[in-house]
Amino acid sequence: MHNYVLALDQGTTSSRAILFDRHGQPCGSAQQEFPQHFPQPGWVEHDPNDIWESQLAVARQVLHDQHVSADQLCAIGIANQRETTIVWDRKSGQPIAPAIVWQDRRTAAACDTLRAAGKARLIASHTGLELDAYFSATKLAWLLDHVPGAREKAERGALAFGTVDSWLVYKLCGQHVTDVSNASRTMLFNLHLMRWDQDLLDLFTIPAAILPQVVSSSEEIGKTHAALFGHPVTIAGIAGDQQAATFGQACHQRGMVKNTYGTGCFMLMHAGTHAPVSDNRLLATVGWRVDGRTDYLLEGSVFMGGATVQWLRDGLGIISQSGEVEALAASVPDNGGVYLVPAFTGLGAPHWDPYARGMLVGMTRGTNRGHIARAAVEAIAYQSAELLAAMQRDAAFPVAEVRADGGAARNDMLMQFQADLLGVPVVRPKVTETTALGAAYLAGLAMGFWESREEIAAQWQSQRRFEPVMTPDERRDRMGRWHQAVERSRGWAV
Repeated sequence: MHNYVLALDQGTTSSRAILFDRHGQPCGSAQQEFPQHFPQPGWVEHDPNDIWESQLAVARQVLHDQHVSADQLCAIGIANQRETTIVWDRKSGQPIAPAIVWQDRRTAAACDTLRAAGKARLIASHTGLELDAYFSATKLAWLLDHVPGAREKAERGALAFGTVDSWLVYKLCGQHVTDVSNASRTMLFNLHLMRWDQDLLDLFTIPAAILPQVVSSSEEIGKTHAALFGHPVTIAGIAGDQQAATFGQACHQRGMVKNTYGTGCFMLMHAGTHAPVSDNRLLATVGWRVDGRTDYLLEGSVFMGGATVQWLRDGLGIISQSGEVEALAASVPDNGGVYLVPAFTGLGAPHWDPYARGMLVGMTRGTNRGHIARAAVEAIAYQSAELLAAMQRDAAFPVAEVRADGGAARNDMLMQFQADLLGVPVVRPKVTETTALGAAYLAGLAMGFWESREEIAAQWQSQRRFEPVMTPDERRDRMGRWHQAVERSRGWAV
């Protein structure tokens, strides 16, 4: 009897596996952090085998802990950190180099060269993306140029490129695929034609032979090797983590918005079934493709969300666990005039400045740990408020609410401050693991575990609604001060 869907949620700092039942309720989870590597300033790498081994371990662990056998699983759904770039040898199955993580800025200069050559408009018109080191194309080109022999091997089809979903599927069942949502984040995929774009492959000198096959977000893709879980399980859902979270939040109708507070913060608005065009430096991206229908999203990306709190823990040592930040921030009545711009890896939307760097301003002799913690929490909300403002200008219709999820969404102080800055309610669902839930839903839909999007949307429930209480004048003053701080951080590393 198929009683569960297993979601693999492969994130930037940890791998998770969560079991969901037919009611969309989590029935068990396991999580494991894996090492982050920073070999040079601005470089961020992962060992692809760490990603795989940690993901396999937590999948096995949750099945063991919940006494669930693989033959009780209807399907596996995968959600993944996006844009992170992996190249492996098709014959040996081994990576040829560390994975270049989405946060990595080593190809910023290559993007500058392309921008100076007037290529930004071509890239935006074909992909819906900004020309930025965030995306996979320049990372892949860098690997082909810097790993000895890689380009020659790629051209004769001996190498495989993939984002993390591709890597996991390859390790699970031997297939080389990616779904449309992840493909749309590579800067090599045509958003309108829904296929790899030859003009962009030529621009980045990427051999087509290295690319994965593009599949839908919800379809039967293959079965896992029997030895992995003791019984083959169908992989039937794949989506980039932010698209999966949007689907899991039941933002299936045009104009609905969710914001995920994870390592970064990612605000996405459902834009309908035609690719949107942003005039405010937001991204147009594929949300998902289900039953032949493609849904598109508008997206704003903040690179440092929960990672800002990790920096307080690991970089400054002013907290020992991330969960302590709310109490420390609440130990002071306000930020004491202190603003933290966490541009440690540059600024994402709507600034797109790879040369911005972190800035802590407004300190006096009276500034203490509490003020810095509060500034860090508030910075997450300020950055997200900038995204919604840009989104509302693009969409030209009011947003009724923002559905929040991710680890930092459990922070009540952050959620209230976010509602105050946005001027619209922020709603936290009962199930905050919406990234994993979205992957599960996509897989379950393909297998008939759930019948329809309507059934899924009916399962969504609010846990708490945060109403804005800040006056418009105070909101305007605070945002104005934030913008001053941001301007000071820009262009610092040039």
